[in-house]
Amino acid sequence: MNQNQLLDLLEKDARLRPQDLADILNEDVDDVSNEIKELEDKKIICGYHTVINYNRAQRNEKVMAYIEVSCSPQRNRGYDQTAMLIANYPEVTTMYLLSGDCDFLCLVEGKTMFEVARFVSDCIACVEGVISTKTLFVLKQYKTSGVLIESIKDDDTDRLVVTP
Repeated sequence: MNQNQLLDLLEKDARLRPQDLADILNEDVDDVSNEIKELEDKKIICGYHTVINYNRAQRNEKVMAYIEVSCSPQRNRGYDQTAMLIANYPEVTTMYLLSGDCDFLCLVEGKTMFEVARFVSDCIACVEGVISTKTLFVLKQYKTSGVLIESIKDDDTDRLVVTP
């Protein structure tokens, strides 16, 4: 069985049933189910998520912000210990080690901008090794996890005709 094809299919639509996947991959349904179970046990598949358009959701209690974190690597540990201290906060939903101007990029969620700002100043900025933070609040989503959230329709654009 082609594991990469299976992972690609599940990444695009995690709701596909093992029977559907078996049909697409031309494999036995039991083999597909066993492969998925093995991938979950090995933590190759770490979870299944739903992409939500919060621009249209009726709940307004979610604020997202990207936090750029600069820090000093620790002797014999590099960035890993600092990363784990930050990543263990439940407010941090995603975290990456980057090259460039900052060391980490964290996606943080809260109920208000003040709550997120307070979390950054009281928690992330106080982690040993953190030198600085920069907070970038998400104002609107256009695309997430490869899914287009907002699109501009032809009838939505009320542009004026420009003539010389």
